[in-house]
Amino acid sequence: MNSFLHVQDIGDLKQALTEAREIKADRFKYQHLGNNKTLLMIFFNNSLRTRLSTQKAAMNLGMNVIVLDVNAGAWKLETERGVIMDGDKSEHLLEAIPVMASYCDIIGIRSFAGLSDRDYDYAETVYNQFLKYSGKPIFAMETATVHPLQAFADLLTIEEHKTVRRPKVVLTWAPHCRALPQAVPNSFAEWMLEASKLEDGVDFIITHPQGYELDPRFTEGATIEYDQQKALEGADFVYAKNWSCPGVTVPEDYGKIILNHESAEGRSWTIDAEHMAVTNNGKFMHCLPVRRGLIVTDDVIEGANSLVIPEAANREISATVVIKRILESLQ
Repeated sequence: MNSFLHVQDIGDLKQALTEAREIKADRFKYQHLGNNKTLLMIFFNNSLRTRLSTQKAAMNLGMNVIVLDVNAGAWKLETERGVIMDGDKSEHLLEAIPVMASYCDIIGIRSFAGLSDRDYDYAETVYNQFLKYSGKPIFAMETATVHPLQAFADLLTIEEHKTVRRPKVVLTWAPHCRALPQAVPNSFAEWMLEASKLEDGVDFIITHPQGYELDPRFTEGATIEYDQQKALEGADFVYAKNWSCPGVTVPEDYGKIILNHESAEGRSWTIDAEHMAVTNNGKFMHCLPVRRGLIVTDDVIEGANSLVIPEAANREISATVVIKRILESLQ
């Protein structure tokens, strides 16, 4: 595996889940694979779970780990071609990439969307530059449009906690005070739709206000329900997440907040006990960090049906599977 960005990159999904369960039972079983190998984790943005879980996964596999915070511990990097570099960016990514690659065997990249240029973000410009110029296997630790390690962990969590053969999984938009990328909902939709193809997979529904339609490349085949309460009826899992306007129907609205969190309509999407009451004793999920009182109320996230901690713990497992497979391809 030379690149991990989309669900298709993991191959057979059922086999990947089986491998995840095997690794969770013995996290150090494949420690020999990383002997004398180095993972370089590059962060263009802040991280807590991704940084810790991915570093732990690499250590499980016996790897050396280098962590680089680009904005805190390196020169500011220019990513555009054909520019006159007379601003605050001292180094170009095209020189930095091969230099960084010379110090490692595998590279993990975390780089958020700028939310101002949809074409630039959805072309995955930064990730693809690393893929093209590093000569090393690359995996996404969240990019402009996707967060596959999170979605893989989400699916594993659902598999571990489901009580019916094909649970109903609902991805619901929730309000936020800042404009956020679409990476998490994009990947969650992509992975759930792939899981829906399995005989013992999931039934998947997306609910959000008008104007928040995700890019069809991630949601094709999903049921879209604009009535949140109707979507939540009988749900076994409720995945709440905010995202800014994806600009699908109105391109100039890309990255904008089109439903204010302070409005009554916006706050009506916050997941509370009333919302969860119509579910099938539904489990609450969120990728974290979460804005309490906006995304979800205290009683729901602290309740017995909240899976946010097991979900976060499974990030170690999803990262271990992915890095293991990349290491195997290097043998």
